[in-house]
Amino acid sequence: MRIVIAGAGAIGGYIGARLARASADVVLFARGPHLQAMQTRGLRVTSADGDFEVRPQVTGDLATIGTVDVVFLGVKAHGLTALAPTLRPLFGPDTVVVSTQNGIPWWYFQSHSGEFDGLRLERVDPGGVIAAAIEPRRVVGSLAYFATDVAEPGVIHHTEGNRISFGEPDGSKSERAKAIADALIAAGFRCPVTARFRHEIWVKLLGNVAFNPISALTGGTLEELARHPETSRVVRELMMETEAVAGRLGIEMPITIEQRMAGAEKVGAHKTSMLQDFEAGRPMELEAVVGAVVELGDRLGVPMPATRAVYACAKLLDEKRVGVTQDSKLKTQTLTAHERQ
Repeated sequence: MRIVIAGAGAIGGYIGARLARASADVVLFARGPHLQAMQTRGLRVTSADGDFEVRPQVTGDLATIGTVDVVFLGVKAHGLTALAPTLRPLFGPDTVVVSTQNGIPWWYFQSHSGEFDGLRLERVDPGGVIAAAIEPRRVVGSLAYFATDVAEPGVIHHTEGNRISFGEPDGSKSERAKAIADALIAAGFRCPVTARFRHEIWVKLLGNVAFNPISALTGGTLEELARHPETSRVVRELMMETEAVAGRLGIEMPITIEQRMAGAEKVGAHKTSMLQDFEAGRPMELEAVVGAVVELGDRLGVPMPATRAVYACAKLLDEKRVGVTQDSKLKTQTLTAHERQ
């Protein structure tokens, strides 16, 4: 099985590193300093389970790889609009594309038996660019349950967890999903294949919709958000509203809000991916995780006052930060121009 990790950041890089250590045929695609560091020194993983280093095949040009069996989409959801149209050189007749993004995936309402079959969420797939680039038949969903971050270019820190679940959009337990799971099991992951993957998406969303934006707004870790009396009440409000949207779609949560809170507290002093992105100056994965649920709430007539308020604040925070970054770049360019004169 020939595998490409299209986006070897915190999640994709960790998957790629474990696959490379297990001698899998894997290529990591990255850009910038992270790519340069991996090309020069390899990829290092630091973890309480044991540190290790690998020298995987890495590239900054997807067109040089050729066709592969499996493509893991390792970029954040907002990066898929740019990435998806560039994937075509990787596709053979049976190439599988594995989504790993948080939030509601672009394919969620493809092969959907409900009244919303074929629905496209603008906040997830603006203009339908992703769906046009990746045929529905190629898609297998996945959810990663481990905490990782890019500590520095070429170094990924693993905090805890080793589970990745897989599911077909049509609910079947296919041989191709099992084959992908087997490859990752050989690399040391736990990889259940579930027929209720959409349910599992909402279980993860139940926490992400609340914890991720609130962590970015407050700087709080999962442990702090779950334990703080006032903040934890806001977290529960967002969870209740999210649960109501899921219920309108026919999703019965197999876990209670209190169980989700306890699970987050157990993870400890971990920063959510959204907080990590904010602190690193990267765009936050806000639309697929929170905006899409608000969009669904509007379509389904489900009131979401608490979620809408947190979403609006996080969106302004993200826009102001991006605006500051752009202003800084313009000032730098202006100064450079003056220096040249």
